[in-house]
Order: sequence, then C-alpha cells, then structure tokens
Amino acid sequence: MQRTFLTNLALVLVLNLLVKPFYILGIEAEVQGRAGTEAYGGYAALFSLSVLLNILLDLGITNWNTRHIAQNTHLMRAHVSGILTVRSLLVVLYAVVVFVAAWVLGYQGAELHLLAILVLNQVLVSLILYLRSNLAGAQRFAQDSLLSVLDRVLLIAICAWLLWGRAQAGPFPMRWFAWAQTVAYGLTVLVALALVLRRTGRLRPTWDLAFTRTVLRQSFPFALLVLLMSFYYRTDTVMLERLSPEGKLHAGIYAQGFRFFEAFNMLGFLFAGLLLPMYSRMLKQGDDVGPLTGLALRLVLTGTIAVAVVGCFFARPVMDLRYHEHTDLSSQAFAVLIWSFVAVCITYIFGTLLTASGELRTLNRLAAGGMVLNIVLNLVLIPRWQALGAATAGLITQGAMALAQMVVAARRFALRAPAIDVVRTLAYAGVLVGGAALLVRAGVGLPVAAPVLALGALGAAFATGLVSLRALRAVLALRPDGRREER
Repeated sequence: MQRTFLTNLALVLVLNLLVKPFYILGIEAEVQGRAGTEAYGGYAALFSLSVLLNILLDLGITNWNTRHIAQNTHLMRAHVSGILTVRSLLVVLYAVVVFVAAWVLGYQGAELHLLAILVLNQVLVSLILYLRSNLAGAQRFAQDSLLSVLDRVLLIAICAWLLWGRAQAGPFPMRWFAWAQTVAYGLTVLVALALVLRRTGRLRPTWDLAFTRTVLRQSFPFALLVLLMSFYYRTDTVMLERLSPEGKLHAGIYAQGFRFFEAFNMLGFLFAGLLLPMYSRMLKQGDDVGPLTGLALRLVLTGTIAVAVVGCFFARPVMDLRYHEHTDLSSQAFAVLIWSFVAVCITYIFGTLLTASGELRTLNRLAAGGMVLNIVLNLVLIPRWQALGAATAGLITQGAMALAQMVVAARRFALRAPAIDVVRTLAYAGVLVGGAALLVRAGVGLPVAAPVLALGALGAAFATGLVSLRALRAVLALRPDGRREER
C-alpha cells in the first residue's frame, strides 16, 4: 500500500501542479484584478456562504461512500442508483437553507442573483465529488486523479477567452466567472458519470425509504464533521465582510493571501483523497497503518515546512508577484496564514486515519471545539486587525486541531514517533528558517531565494534523514502483493 500511495501521489501531484496553481494564481487572481478588490470581496463572501452550507447537499454521503465502496466494491451499482435519488432531494433542502441564510444576513438584489449561480455550482461540485468517491473507493486512482483537474482545465480555457480573447474592455463582471464555472463543472459531471457507468452499467434511479434511512443514518456523523470543519475553515471571510468597516474591501484583501494558501492546500487535500480509501481497505484487512502513516507524515512535513518558510519570509514579494493593490496588508495576513498549511496537512493524515477507522464521534467533538474556538477568536481579532486577525485565528485553530488529532490517533493505533524523528524535523525546520533569515538579511530577492531554499530543503531533508532515499527505493521495489520485485 505504501508503493500504491507513492506512485499515485506522484501522478496526482504532477497533474495538479500543472493545472491548479495556474488556475488560482493566473486565472482567478486575474479575475480579481479585472473586477476590482471590492467586487471580488463581495463574490468571495457569497462563495464562502455557499460553501459553508454545502454539507446539506451531501450530508456526509461522499466520505461514507468512499470508505464503504473501498470495503464493498461489489455494491457500487446498487448504491449509486439509490444515492443519486437521495441527493436530488438534498439539492432542494440546500437551496432553501442558503437563501434563507442570505436573507437573514441582509443580501439582496444582484447579490442574490450571483448567489443563485454559486448555489448551482456547488450542486455540480458536490455531484462530481460523489462520483469520484466511487472511483476512488474502487481503487481507480488514475481516473480519479484525471477528474480532479478536468474542471480546472476547462475553466482555464473558458476564462482565458473571457479575459484575453474578447475585444470588449471594462471591468470583468463576476457573474461571468460564476457562469464559466457552471459550464466547466457541468462537462466534468458528464465525464465522471460516464466513467462510473462503465463500472456499474445502466442505472435505474430508485426511491427506497429503508435504504435512504440507512445511508443517512450511517453518513450523518460524516456530515456533521464536514459541517463543523467548514465553519472553522470558511467563516473567516464571511465574518470579515460582515464585521469590518469596508467589509468587502477587507474580505478582498484577505482573499489575496488566502488564494495562495488555498493553492498549496489543494495539494495537501490530495493526500486525504488518496489515504481514505487506502486506510479503509487496510483497516478492514487488519493491516498495520503505522508505516504508511509515518511515510505520509514525513513527506508532508518536508513539503509544507519548506512552503511555509518561503511564504513567511518573502510574503510581500509573493503578493507583489500577482497583485498591485493592498499587498502591504495582504502580505501580513499571508505570512501568518501560510503556517496554517502545515497544520492543515497534518490533519489530512491523522483526521483521515480516524475517519477511516470510524472514530467520527471523537472527530466531531474536536471539530465542535475548533469551531467555537475559531468563531470566538475571529470575534475578538477581526475588529482589531481585520485580515491579519482572521489569519491569526485560523492558525491557532488549525494548530490546535492538528495537535489534538495526532494525540488521539497515536493512542488509538499505538503510533509512536521516535525521538530521532522529532529531532530530524526540528533540525530540518531550523536549517530552512536560518537559511531564509540569512537570505533576507543579505537582500536576496524571491526569484533567487525560492530556488535556493528549494534546493536547500531537498538537501536538508536527506541530510537530516527526514526523508530516506534508501527507504523510498525499498518501498518502490515492492510489488502490490508485498514481495520485492526481481531485478
């Protein structure tokens, strides 16, 4: 399973590194520049509102389905037919709740029109994720990886024409961006459905009350977990827009830094997507999850600490690469926010392990605490520091969640971190922080510092033993049945 993890991780990283950073930093950032910081801030707040409540579209079915299909692949056809019917009813529930929430928050007119498009987009995104969960559960990781970037490839093509191919000048309307997403997501749904149908054959959507109750009862803990996590991950933008004077402007400033964080975080999310079906199958078979967890954690720490160091020490140059307004403020928030990337990626490993093992009650308790902590911190820090306050609240919350999940997983699965591994991690981080500080003091710019620190991170990872080339070779030399390949 470690070999499967490494080979599929390489594929999904290559695909996503080729596509998603360009979309986020090239297309999405250009849209914000053309539309204006304030207009994009209004869109970002509405988008966050639609995402906060999108658990109602799924009620945890996707995560439950990934785990269930990984352990019972032969049930895919029967489950897809029934679940698609259930999800059609959830669409109505989601739309009603979102617009009631928007009305309570005071949105009206053109804002509600834009929100309607975003609601449709969330419906399509949720459907894509559900269809992909069937492929991931069936261990069809290559197909899942291709689908993970297809919507962005299509969106890049559409938005590139809207931004640079048309002759019309003037501000870029945010509704164009929203409709472009609708087209890209719709086409991706068709492709994903075709791949699922290849495995299931013709589907006949049916309504079975007993099946619906069973699925919703078993998926509810997953739904609650996603909802609680969404609140402490997405409330910052909404609270910024509602609590701050010139709220839309501050939400737009925060979006500048958050966009870079999100670009990297998408790569971390890929770990969870690969690990959940792997952990689920390993736990059913009674396999030891310690080696896979250790490998994933070392790889995550190697990459995320390097990214966080560069982002923190060179926050202003990073913001200046893409933006021309308010980079003094957005860089302050980004320098704090990028450290959340380390914590979030740690939760992708240990939270996924606990999810696969069915420890949903514990995870929900932790997430509820994280939600309360994040909201309280935002209420205190946003009025004082605006975007920087939201970033600080996020870092504290994510750090606390990562630590708590590590402790729970270590106790549950008897995981032990050798003291030498802790020393190696601290030494690795110390080398990078020291190197970055020296480069800043010497006045070295980002174009030179970034590749220098990247090479330094690679050398430090092997020199400290955080990543072992011999261990990686040994893992890749194993056949899927666990035996070593003949040379």
